[in-house]
Amino acid sequence: MEDLTPNPKDLDPIETASRDEIEALQFHRMKRSLKHAFENSPFYRNRFIQADVHPEDLKSLRDIARFPFTVKQDLRDCYPFGMFAVPQSKLVRIHGSSGTTGKPTVVGYTQADIDHWANLIARSIRAAGGRPGDMLHNAYGYGLFTGGLGAHYGAERLGCTVVPMSGGMTERQVTLIHDFQPRIIMVTPSYMLSILDEFRRQGLDPRQSSLQVGIFGAEPWTNAMRREIEEAFDMHAVDIYGLSEVMGPGVAMECVETKDGLHVWEDHFYPEIIDPVTSDVLPDGQMGELVFTTLTKEGLPMVRYRTRDLTRLLPGTARSMRRIEKITGRCDDMIILRGVNVFPTQIEEQILKCQGLAPHFQIELTRAGRMDTMIVHVECVEDHAAADARAVSAKELGHHIKSVVGVSTRIEVRDPGGVARSEGKAKRVIDNRPKE
Repeated sequence: MEDLTPNPKDLDPIETASRDEIEALQFHRMKRSLKHAFENSPFYRNRFIQADVHPEDLKSLRDIARFPFTVKQDLRDCYPFGMFAVPQSKLVRIHGSSGTTGKPTVVGYTQADIDHWANLIARSIRAAGGRPGDMLHNAYGYGLFTGGLGAHYGAERLGCTVVPMSGGMTERQVTLIHDFQPRIIMVTPSYMLSILDEFRRQGLDPRQSSLQVGIFGAEPWTNAMRREIEEAFDMHAVDIYGLSEVMGPGVAMECVETKDGLHVWEDHFYPEIIDPVTSDVLPDGQMGELVFTTLTKEGLPMVRYRTRDLTRLLPGTARSMRRIEKITGRCDDMIILRGVNVFPTQIEEQILKCQGLAPHFQIELTRAGRMDTMIVHVECVEDHAAADARAVSAKELGHHIKSVVGVSTRIEVRDPGGVARSEGKAKRVIDNRPKE
């Protein structure tokens, strides 16, 4: 893999500014954003009044802790447009969450919001090693999901040639990658594994593909999966983070020269880490729930939005802005199995240690009597399909999960292709336990 470290002259000045400069800009923008939310969003005006706080109470960045949290249920309660801080006529685009249950969470963007978003995606692609003139294969889903159009506008803003493929049609994905020779791909990491399978099915060597940079987001993934993809394609695999309620992809980005966590674009988003149980703000370096306050959004400002993502804040390295560690899981998809907290990413890490297993899996939760049981459905690789080889792989994986995660599981090793593929976010957990 080639060295893709960017020329410092190509960076935005704020990316290498001092912490004092960054925090001064954050404070100025936070005061303005809180005032905008209070004056123009009935939801926030009422929420601030109930909490007995006013935008003028912000005397320092740390005073944001005095303001109330916003949660996903607030957006559902205000469906569809009740949280917007501008008239509908000022919105140029509306997106919805990719959630599969209940009503979507609706988000809206002014033209200034779209411009900021495009600029931040462009900054993110450049941090990943992308350059003007690169061809970018965009396999994020288009439509209400923010991934496809967010990546598209940002890539164009950087000056890339965009192939707007969207998700699905895996055979065609590989054909176009082979024929068009893109340098960059943006896609969910789980779907990249499906693309890898299709490369091999077509008899193509993924290491000989034109892809040099993969920008993967929309779901948690591990450093073990990074190594798997990088080795398979001889490419750089970097992480991008975002969520529709805060903006979409491009809230934070991993820099290709360090690959040591995602730098939060702090000139537009103020991060906090809180204890998910007590809601107390935690110091940098401690693990907890990630919270964001938007600093420049007009259409839908967010004040202390609880993401439910678990991570910690770390000092900047490749950029001056602070980093978040790769997301280890979510407060609300954490599995509690017989008193042990389990995240799908932990299971993925153990699968990737087993040579006889492919990195496609689903976790099924069942209940026998009063006892919850976890079944890991996973695939064997072609040369480990014999019954005795599967038994060895199942025993090995069960041992790793017991030793590292601390729970006993049942392992079912299926044929290659036997675990359902995802064309977007992977559905890792199927809960078949009886509803209370």
